[in-house]
Amino acid sequence: MKHKIVTVVFISIVLQACAQKPKLILDIAYKEKIVSSLNQAVQHTSKAMLDDKGMAKGNYHIITGEWKEYEPAWHTGQAIYGLLNAYKVTDNKKALEEAVRAGDWWISLQFPKGHKLAGYLNAKHGNKLGDLINTTTIADGTPGLFNLSDVTGNKKYADAATNAGAWILDNLYIPDERLSYNIVASDTGEIWKDKSPHEQHQGLTFSIKHVARPNAEGYLWKDVYLHTGEERFKNAFLEICNKLVDDQSDNGWWIEYEPNDPKTGKIHGRFNTWNAEALLEAYTLTNEQKFLNAAIKTAQALAKIQDRTGVIWYSSYLDGNHDRRSPCGSAASFAGILWLQLYELGITDFEENIKRALDFTLKNQFSKDHEDPNLAGAYYEIRQKAKKDGQFELYYRDIATSFGMRFLSDVYQNAF
Repeated sequence: MKHKIVTVVFISIVLQACAQKPKLILDIAYKEKIVSSLNQAVQHTSKAMLDDKGMAKGNYHIITGEWKEYEPAWHTGQAIYGLLNAYKVTDNKKALEEAVRAGDWWISLQFPKGHKLAGYLNAKHGNKLGDLINTTTIADGTPGLFNLSDVTGNKKYADAATNAGAWILDNLYIPDERLSYNIVASDTGEIWKDKSPHEQHQGLTFSIKHVARPNAEGYLWKDVYLHTGEERFKNAFLEICNKLVDDQSDNGWWIEYEPNDPKTGKIHGRFNTWNAEALLEAYTLTNEQKFLNAAIKTAQALAKIQDRTGVIWYSSYLDGNHDRRSPCGSAASFAGILWLQLYELGITDFEENIKRALDFTLKNQFSKDHEDPNLAGAYYEIRQKAKKDGQFELYYRDIATSFGMRFLSDVYQNAF
């Protein structure tokens, strides 16, 4: 099912962009490489990433050989998005089947009618946050659900995402701040308005930015607007995008919002890219140059922290340093997606960055014949942590594969 309401302006801008879209010039050998790589990634997602319910397993701990659940609704939403993009290129029916299975699990998390949180999603974060629901988990997990309704013709996926978006707007949005409260307790329904579970906020003088964020990731309210035609969702989406423009630093980052950290100067590998992606959606919706300009600033900032190998690290810092223990495949692929979106708008400054990200993604895919079936066919992303008890954690993160499928599919559709 296609989104019901699309404005004349939206259509004209999209058609204009398509007509003028520059094409990446790639060696023809990339065509077969990308298709083969995507099919391997689909196989990995089916065999290793998703459990028998369709839920993303989370992080794979290489030392112990165990999967550990982490923010499953978000990880599953990303997997759906990646699988559907791969399906467009490969026509691999397994990709669609797995996306449907994952979508059915995702919508099963809806709180039932009569519940104090009815309409919202029981998207428990897990890990240190336990049963708390992080609103970003939901908002940023939804693009794949709208895409799934488009591909299957079954509106139940988009409807579930719409219900969640409406609940967030009705219950968590603070119009005067143009922010949404981020944490909700799944057991009591309490909205955390004056406390934060995040370590980086502890011991600081309280700020609304410790408990509320733009939550533009996933551009949920834009999709809800296109699905329902209700102007209030469009208005709210543009309000938070204007907030992003207002709060963006000259360097292209949003350092005041977690998971960035103003205390240490840490720049999260993907958060800023999500904001820029939402700004491009706002630009497509309105054709207002300020949104495009802000997205370009972030794209330029990402280009500065990309390694010559094409990788972006999970944590970079304002002083130019990087945490090199955590090569972040999802950050590299996501930056590639943003750069390619700008390239298709005629902003070709980032062509070499795209190609470096492409080569990094292809070269660093685990072999389909890897001895560990939990890694076979996955795209590369490793994090290393040292625990206080002396135990080391080394794990692969499945989102590298979800974003890798998105990126390679986008490159293929542009170049070939």
